Order: sequence, then C-alpha cells, then structure tokens
Amino acid sequence: MKPVIVAEKPSQAKAYAEAFKTTKREGYMEVAPDPIFPEGAYITWGIGHLVELKEPKAYDPKWGKWKLDALPILPEQYQFQVARGKAQQFGIIKKLIHQTDTVINACDVDREGSNIFYSIYYQTGAKGKKIQRLWINSLEVDEVRKGFKELRDNRQDLLLYQEAKARQISDWLVGMNGSRLYSLLLQEKGIREVFAIGRVQTPTVFLIYQREKEIEAFVPEPFYEIEGVFQAEKGKYKGKAKIKAKERKEAEELLAKHEILKKADGVVVQLKTTEKRVPPPLLHSLSTLQAVANRKWKYSPAKVLSVMQGLYEKKLVSYPRTDAQHITPGEFSYLAGQVEKYQQLIGAEFPIASKAPKKRFVDSAKVQEHYAIIPTKTIPTARKLEGLAPDERNLYEEVLRTALAMFHRDYRYAETKVTTDVQGLPFFTTGKTDLEQGWKELFPPAKEAKQEPSLPELRDREPVKGDIAIKEGMTTPPKPYTEGQLIAMMKTCGKFVDDVEDTEILKEIEGLGTEATRSGIIETIKRHEYITVNKNIVSITNKGRILCQAIEGNLLSSPSMTAKWETYLKKIGQGEGSSEVFLDTIGKFIRKLLDEVPAQMQKNGLPEQMATPDAKDEIALCPRCKKGMIVSRKGFYSCTEYANGCKQSFPATFLKKRLTAKQIEYLCTKGKTPVIKGFVSKNGKKFNAKLVLEEGKLKMEF
Repeated sequence: MKPVIVAEKPSQAKAYAEAFKTTKREGYMEVAPDPIFPEGAYITWGIGHLVELKEPKAYDPKWGKWKLDALPILPEQYQFQVARGKAQQFGIIKKLIHQTDTVINACDVDREGSNIFYSIYYQTGAKGKKIQRLWINSLEVDEVRKGFKELRDNRQDLLLYQEAKARQISDWLVGMNGSRLYSLLLQEKGIREVFAIGRVQTPTVFLIYQREKEIEAFVPEPFYEIEGVFQAEKGKYKGKAKIKAKERKEAEELLAKHEILKKADGVVVQLKTTEKRVPPPLLHSLSTLQAVANRKWKYSPAKVLSVMQGLYEKKLVSYPRTDAQHITPGEFSYLAGQVEKYQQLIGAEFPIASKAPKKRFVDSAKVQEHYAIIPTKTIPTARKLEGLAPDERNLYEEVLRTALAMFHRDYRYAETKVTTDVQGLPFFTTGKTDLEQGWKELFPPAKEAKQEPSLPELRDREPVKGDIAIKEGMTTPPKPYTEGQLIAMMKTCGKFVDDVEDTEILKEIEGLGTEATRSGIIETIKRHEYITVNKNIVSITNKGRILCQAIEGNLLSSPSMTAKWETYLKKIGQGEGSSEVFLDTIGKFIRKLLDEVPAQMQKNGLPEQMATPDAKDEIALCPRCKKGMIVSRKGFYSCTEYANGCKQSFPATFLKKRLTAKQIEYLCTKGKTPVIKGFVSKNGKKFNAKLVLEEGKLKMEF
C-alpha cells in the first residue's frame, strides 16, 4: 500500500514533491514508484492548524456568556473540531489515511509540527496505522530524499505531541478563564474593554510595563568629572581623572588640592599597549538573527521569521526555528567544501585561515533537534540572488557572512592605556588601534557608526600641555526596549525574578516562550493593543497599563509561573511527566485566581489610567492660570481650564524628542528641565539642551 505523507502546508508539500516524480491531484500529489517508495506514495498537506479546540459553549451552554458566576471553565474532557473553512482539505487527508497502513509525519520538525500532525491524525479516527517521522533541517532535494530513506519511529515525536497538546490546553484554560475574569472585574470599575490574558503574553507585557515605570520614575541627577585635553608632540588626546562627583564643589576641591588651573603641564607616566583578539561571532540561532536584523534594518522579529521561512522554502537556508548556535561535523564539511563559491557569490574573497573544524562552532553535543541557521549546499545563481527581495537578500547575506566568518582570521587590535600626571593628579586614557580587520571585513560598519578617535603616537615621560576643565553630565534613565530587544528580554527574563530557584529555571528553559513562538507573542500583544511600536521603540499603551495595574502582585505578572510550568512541560516531552498531572495543576491555579483576584484588585485600587477620554493624569498646576492642572492628551499636554480660556499647552514631541510627563512637571514647577539629550535640528544633527518656559513658550538653554 502507498504510504501517506502529511506536510504542514502546501509550500512544504511542494518542496517534498520536487524530490520525486509526481502527479498533481485535488488536495494531494501522487508520487510515482521510486527506489525510496517502490509502490509510490501520496503527499498531502494541512493548512496550518486544521484542527482546534472547541469553544467553551460546546461543552456547556452557560459558558457561552461572559459571567463571573459561570467560571471556572474546566471541561472534564477536551474536544477538538475541524477549523472553519478547512473541512474540504481535512476530508481529503482523512480519506487518504483511512486507505493506507503507513502514515509519515512530514510537518515541521518541532513540537508544533508534532501537534499539528497528531491533532489531524486523531481527528480522522484512524487506528492501528504505522506512523513514521521525517526529520530534516533542509528542503534541498538530496536532504529530502535522504530524510525519507532514514525515517525515524514516532516515539519521541509522540512525546513532543503530548507536551505540545498540554501546552495548548493550558494556554486555552488560562486564556478563557483569565480573560473573562479580568475583563468582567474591570468592567465593574467602568472600563469597557476586553482584556486578553495569556500564560506567556501577560508576564511579557508586565516586564515592558516595569521598564516604562523605571523610566518615568527616573530623576536625572548632575555629576561632575575632570577632563583634560592634552597636546602632545604628534597630536591631541583626552584623559579623565578618577572622579565622578555629585557636587561640583568636590571636583573643584580636588583641583585646588593639586593646585591645578585651567592651563597645566603634564607628563606621560605610563604607556602600556596590549594586543587583543576577538574571534569570529557564533553562528545564528533565530533569536540572535532577529536581534541583529532589528538593530541593522529595524525588521520586526515576526518579519525576520517570515522572511527566513521563505528562504528555507527556497532551499537557501537551513531550518530557521532553531535555538542552536552550533553545527555538527557533517554541516561543517559541506560548508568548508564550498567556501570559495560562497565567497564569490557575494564578492567577499579573503585568504582562508583554516578549514579545520573548531569547537567554538562545531559541537554535536550542543545540537539537539536542529543545528544553527546556515546556508544550504544550494549556491544560488547571480540572477537568483539579484531576484531576491531586499529583506531576503539582507538576511541571506547575514547568514552567509556569519558562516564565512568561521573561516576568517580573528579581529586584532592594540589597546593602549595611558596615564598622564598633572601635578600629582593622574588622568587616564584608553585608545584602540586596529591591527587586522580579520572577519570584520565581512561586516562593513554602517555609515552612521561612530569611529573611536585614535591616539597620537606618544612617548614614555613625554611632556604635554593640558587644558583642564570640570565637565557637567547628567545621569540617564534606562532606555525603552526596541522590538529586537524584546526577544532578548524574553530569553533572559530570569534576571528580573527575585527567587534564586526561579531564576535558575528561567535560565535553563531560556525564559518566556520558545525560539519559534516569541515573535508571535510580540505580535499578539500588539494586536491586543497592550503595546505600540513606533520607529522601533516599544511603548506600553493605556490599555496595557490598566492590565498591568490590575495583575500586579499576582503570579500572572511574573515569569516565575511560566518557569515552573515550562519545566514540567519539558518533563512531559522527555517522558518523565504526565499531561493529566499538569492540567490538574492548571485547574488548581485557575480556582486560586477566582478566589483571590477580586480582593487583590480591590487592594490594588482603581487603575491610574482609565480607558475613557476624560480620565487624564494630572501632572502639575498650570503655570499660566494657576487654577487648572496640566494633563496629558493625545499628542500634547494642556490645561484642564482650556474651556474657560486658558491656552497653556506643551507639545508631546519637540524637535523630534518625545517630552515625558516628568519633564513637563519640571517646566511647570521649576521653569526649566535638566539637560535633555537627543533633540534633532533642522539639518538632522542631534544635540542636547535644557528647555526653559518663558511667558508660556518653550525656549532652549545650552
């Protein structure tokens, strides 16, 4: 009998078909007899999730309406159904499976692929079929044929399905119960919104909220340093004394102690140069590629995953949903064999440093389900490369250049540390001189990249002329997250957790979400309007704030809960845990939420920002009318006495710099702000200045 091959989606099925001689049919392809399939085979496909969990009302009519007294939603048995609009394709798969004795799971080689396959298989009602697993990292013809020759049994795959199914049901339970609970309680407070709660998305939103609170609570403070500009025989250089004082007086006293005036003579008393090496970067996992692409081109994590999936299906890169940054000797062998062709492809010829594998890149022990993202054996023609969309070309070249860097030399530079003595007060300078670019040649710096000033040639005991001054600086708040940094934050969120054990667990499971799901989680919280992304900067919305103020102090706000759950889910995937035990724990957690959240929300009080147009944060007394309060409105700040004639207002953005509520408070109460960094002039140059309020208008003070 002909085996039935089930792919996850049509494009994947098409890639498999290219490895055989096939005939297209309605909803499937027929494979002609072949040495691998002597009787031939059928290739069919899902359309993502063909099968999904039923809605709550399918279990009990009372769960069809959102009412607090109808909670909890905890079915005794979980039921699945064919997704709307997908019945025709499901019917084709069902018919094919029922007429064969062997079914091959050829969905994506990860937990989600296992879940998609088995949810379809069990929904067909088939029993007693032999199930095999295709496990490949590339869609190239030779890799596909090799994979079908070396099919695995389904034992590990079945465990991954049990893990994925438990995760799917737990997410459904937390979402269905948590969303209704918080939405209904907040509606009682007058907030007419639906608040989606998620096992992973909710703690992610809360971490973004915490960063924004840190920024808002930050009070800039001045500090004072002593800087010297020294004129040596062959050029100028800068040095700093070892002081960072809170009061200017402290810096003045230090200068007075050493009897140093503005102009002073110095001498170079120490000159130490050390050669340093930086090895080539590690190969890319999905998250490192998402971070780099966001930094270089401002691509969102979701866009990177989508583009990489396309390149994978074009057979140009290996499987993208990987958390590995290493490869095995097999992959290294073909990369080394084709390195010159890869070089010619992008015009990056350089002398090969070595074709011997290095443990830094090649380590089978660090490769589990998938290896790092690398170029495939397929070398695209110049025409095909030019035919790629700009984002495809950028990401393909990033992967290719990172792989080529393995064969390049280290980047070498000389670090020079200089100590300049001015009347007994040492000034310290560190300079860097490139010796050999090595692998850095493969990654040209961006045009706007700052070049470090190089040191002039200096001699030991060389006398120099100094220009000494006290420099005032301001402490700066934490920076808001970029969209690319959200991925890193989710991976390393253990450092935000107080409990040492939870921190270790989060480190072990690599934080919130998985390599394959993090970009989707970010898209979900954007879709729910908890965050916005503007020019790559992530901001919490009013709706997001309300959610976070409501869940504060609850386990839903902490990555710790997810840490403990993910640890047990992994045990299910390893055959050491039980889905029943896990889902029983989720049920207890939901009952605990229902018992504790109403009182907890009462204790938290009414959220600071209500989701109504009239509810605005009062920032300060209006400096003009002295009656109304300055409040934040959409796109500007203004006085609550506007209707009675007060025209005092402030822009939300001034010279391309967003003004915070704290800065507006300074203007209203003190008449000026501390130094604000990052204004942009008409000619595009950035500068720093204080804002001053004079006769109701903003002026700048330098």
